[in-house]
Amino acid sequence: MVASLCIVLVHLGTKAQQAPQYTQYMYNTTVLNSGYTGTSANFEANVLYRSQWVGLDGAPETQSFTVQGRTGEKIGLGLTAINDNIGASNNVRVNGHFAYELTTGATTKLSLGINAGADILSIDWSKGVFNDDLDPVFSENLNKTRPIVGFGAFFYSDHWYLGASTDNFLNSEIYNDDDREVTDRKSQYYFMGGYVFDLSPSLKFKPALLTKHIAGAPLTVDISANFLIQEKVNLGLAYRYDDALSALAGFHLSSKFFIGYAYDYSLTGLENYNDGSHEIILKFTVFDRSKRALSPRFF
Repeated sequence: MVASLCIVLVHLGTKAQQAPQYTQYMYNTTVLNSGYTGTSANFEANVLYRSQWVGLDGAPETQSFTVQGRTGEKIGLGLTAINDNIGASNNVRVNGHFAYELTTGATTKLSLGINAGADILSIDWSKGVFNDDLDPVFSENLNKTRPIVGFGAFFYSDHWYLGASTDNFLNSEIYNDDDREVTDRKSQYYFMGGYVFDLSPSLKFKPALLTKHIAGAPLTVDISANFLIQEKVNLGLAYRYDDALSALAGFHLSSKFFIGYAYDYSLTGLENYNDGSHEIILKFTVFDRSKRALSPRFF
């Protein structure tokens, strides 16, 4: 069974190449929405590591690096780099981000962003196990670089936010020498929203929603609920429809350093063949342009 699942993972990672998913996307929003770039006063860097379906050969493993912040009063700049492995495939995405913020009301702002970069896909068929080793689609390895162009909008106030974005407008297919399709890349569209409730001076509550739309694939819906306690500890639960149930915990170790962890329990029928998914994120404030003490950002 595990061997069969490994083959399926190799197939899914190549025939329908898609962007990785994140449980702690709320701490890594620039990866999904370029409009988020620079919306806080801080200039921040974060590193995320995700190991999905631990114990299953060929399961997804993702690392990401992000640095982003405000330069001037209205301009946000950022850089993201993602390394994603699944089965025999490795995908590296590097993007530069630019955002411009518009004041739309007394407490509301609209940040419009673009991202551009490159997608580098490599497939090493020697890492897979196949029923038919003579199939020409597996006869030679693949290395392909493709451009990325995306757009994002992030509309927010002190207590709520709405976002819409795509990480890449450019669809593409890759074929081998026999004109057989190896992988296709489809645009993904994200819609997000959340609201922060001040339950007391020491307790905040934030429900949030993220949806992902891909042509020809089921809608992905993430629902989360997080609490911020004493401006030091984040605790929450999340549910990805028909996919996973997650527990999240985060700690503000200082005014500049945050660490977060998430555990996903699979609901897809694979729960008997893996030990769940683990995700950890480290976030560091490089410098604070506000020059004054601020409460921790909760979105």
